[in-house]
Amino acid sequence: MKLKFLTSNMHKYNEISAFLGQLGIECQWVKMKYEEIQGESTEEISRDSAVKLSRQMDDKFFLEDTGLYINSLKGFPGPYSSYISKTIGNEGILDLLKNKERSAYFLTVISYFDGANVLTFQGKLNGKIAEEEKGKTGFGFDPVFVPENCEKTLAEMSIEEKNQHSHRINALRSFISYLGIED
Repeated sequence: MKLKFLTSNMHKYNEISAFLGQLGIECQWVKMKYEEIQGESTEEISRDSAVKLSRQMDDKFFLEDTGLYINSLKGFPGPYSSYISKTIGNEGILDLLKNKERSAYFLTVISYFDGANVLTFQGKLNGKIAEEEKGKTGFGFDPVFVPENCEKTLAEMSIEEKNQHSHRINALRSFISYLGIED
């Protein structure tokens, strides 16, 4: 089986293709930049992107959007995570959390265009924001995010280790289960 994954983010592609490859599924990278709305939720952004791109694509595909939700900041940056990562980055997040409670979660929403409709699948990873950046692997907020029941940030983990916890892989599991594929 082959699945088309639309993203301009090589890191996301590498994570997803490594997991799918273990299941014998070929992940075809459709490297594509597209405009995302500044929506109120991660699901709204993911779904809107898939609906717009379904008008341009002649085949089934999936894409994803992920948000980091920090509880003491009332869910910020949430659906604005990409923008916040590019502007204030991890240092800015750490500054915002000085003397604050640090629990947080990642939420990934995969949107799948099945040729007629857009379906969504979610994956969540609970954890906390570390006191400082740690680790060299991963991307985005990985150096500051420690999954629940772990001692290391996502950026301190190998891709295989990260995928055991990953919000992205949790969403992918839900998606491939819908397709009738067991992992």
